[in-house]
Amino acid sequence: MKVNVSQQQFAHGLSIVSRAVSSRSTLPVLSNILVATDEGRLRLSATNLELGITTWIGAQVEEEGSTTVPARTITDLVTTLPNAPLQMKLDQTTQTLNVVSGTANTDIKCIDAQEFPPIPTPDLDTGYQLNVADFKESIQQVGFSASSDESRPILTGVLITLEGNDMTMVATDGFRISVKKSALSQPAPSAVSITVPARALGELARVAVDSDETITMVLPQSRGQVIFHLKDVEVVSQLIEGNFPDYRAIIPHTFKTRTILPTETLLKACKQAEIIAREGTNVARVSINPTGESQPGTLELSATAEQTGSSEIVVDASIDGIPLLIAFNVRYLREVLEVIKSPNVSLETNAANTPAMLRMVGDDRFTHVIMPMHLG
Repeated sequence: MKVNVSQQQFAHGLSIVSRAVSSRSTLPVLSNILVATDEGRLRLSATNLELGITTWIGAQVEEEGSTTVPARTITDLVTTLPNAPLQMKLDQTTQTLNVVSGTANTDIKCIDAQEFPPIPTPDLDTGYQLNVADFKESIQQVGFSASSDESRPILTGVLITLEGNDMTMVATDGFRISVKKSALSQPAPSAVSITVPARALGELARVAVDSDETITMVLPQSRGQVIFHLKDVEVVSQLIEGNFPDYRAIIPHTFKTRTILPTETLLKACKQAEIIAREGTNVARVSINPTGESQPGTLELSATAEQTGSSEIVVDASIDGIPLLIAFNVRYLREVLEVIKSPNVSLETNAANTPAMLRMVGDDRFTHVIMPMHLG
């Protein structure tokens, strides 16, 4: 292998794939990045056997070839080199990669590309077409609700359902549920429902930067994997097997109180209450107080921590229904408000011990259910 490549492009490509490098594998090759020539371009791939990322960058290829180079070594080296073309040449016999840039001449010990796990190639003709902007927004609005507790793997994933012209994404950690619906750019060839690790979707959202682009989602037959194909990037992920919780059975359909208030105002109040609440149990009490026709109602957010103090924030709100005192994990409230894009948000409640729902006013595509905390 002998190639010339731009330092800037190479550094960008390494930054894309390095997030899939295994940090604690017994297989040394999984700590490496595959560098291979591919039809006049340079292909970079990394995998931890659960997540794989591949990207292609422009290069001047003089000799074909491939190897795997230690991820940390090559990334640290390339980022310190000047913004100028660099030359790479592989000694196939010793698996040594020589990198030359200006006055810098570096030899890096590599591992033969034959030892790198094969990464599947998608059959794009069987894929589902997804709009990048909608898909990234859906990931942002549901991904944070997935669990980080590996003891229940199914909850660390996001349920993706495609049917007809519709896509639904759902995530839950047992304390909250986020549901986002959006339209497909093309009708789904067939109905499908899969659970994808939230982390893999987060990486996909990170590398999918062109909002006008289309993502092709491919499900290779009998492999338990999903491939997301973009113009110059592919993300491969293992699917999570198991039955996703029946979230529809938990979502309330009627409410006794509906509170509408500005999203930014409530978000700011939650951030202020969290300063005190995080020093204790992270619980904030929410007192919903309707008033007469001539005066707006109020929502009072309060938090107390024995060692720190207390906080009370009162926000004017439009309230339809009965008064209620309910408690929530204030961090959970803040996190959902940070992904709500509408100017106003509605908080719909029934009782202090039943789930509440947050929605975007004027947009019914996003629904978030949050479980209350014990008032104590």
